[in-house]
Amino acid sequence: MTDLPLALVTGASRGIGAAVAHQLAPTHRLLLGGRDADALAALAKELPGATPWPVELTDPASLASAVADISSLDVLVHSAGVARLGRIEEASADAWRDNFEVNTLAVVELTRLLLPALRAAGGHVVVINSGAGLNARPGWSPYAASKFAVRAFADALREEERDIRVTSIYPGRTDTEMQQAIFAGEGREYDTAHLLKADSVATAVATAVAATPDVHPTEVILRPR
Repeated sequence: MTDLPLALVTGASRGIGAAVAHQLAPTHRLLLGGRDADALAALAKELPGATPWPVELTDPASLASAVADISSLDVLVHSAGVARLGRIEEASADAWRDNFEVNTLAVVELTRLLLPALRAAGGHVVVINSGAGLNARPGWSPYAASKFAVRAFADALREEERDIRVTSIYPGRTDTEMQQAIFAGEGREYDTAHLLKADSVATAVATAVAATPDVHPTEVILRPR
């Protein structure tokens, strides 16, 4: 087990992040990142070679301390995220700030801190973006703007760090607790018939990570059928 490559997955306590952890567990040692220490500990018990990595991603000092012992990292999956929606006339500065703090700035800072470890391993960064990172819909501007920003970050990282693979995943609406909250905010009954499954998004992540060395999977767009 100690010979397996090391992967760090943020947002691993639930949803897409937890599904990604399950998909990577057979082939990787795992650091399970998130805020909910109890949920991370429970997940770690299910997955051989997994270790809880509870950290507040929006606290730079905590991040710097948490990554201090990571000298080599094969895979970094950014799955943590928030979605505070609202039309421009009604969305508060706090809504914009929360989206950018978690969806953009936390991704930027964690990646920056881990660049030496990623370079050492010739690693792979996977950013779970969103369909909102490609098209901004009415009422979604605070969230979409943060996802457009992290898309630009991933594109720049790919060009600056040629020895590191960088993949942006753009899933459509996915059956998660976050999506349940979005439906409720829209005043709609929750219906999974036309939603992606978290496991399906995780399969796309695992496929990108497993790509042969001659392949650089730069973008993957997923839509419900």
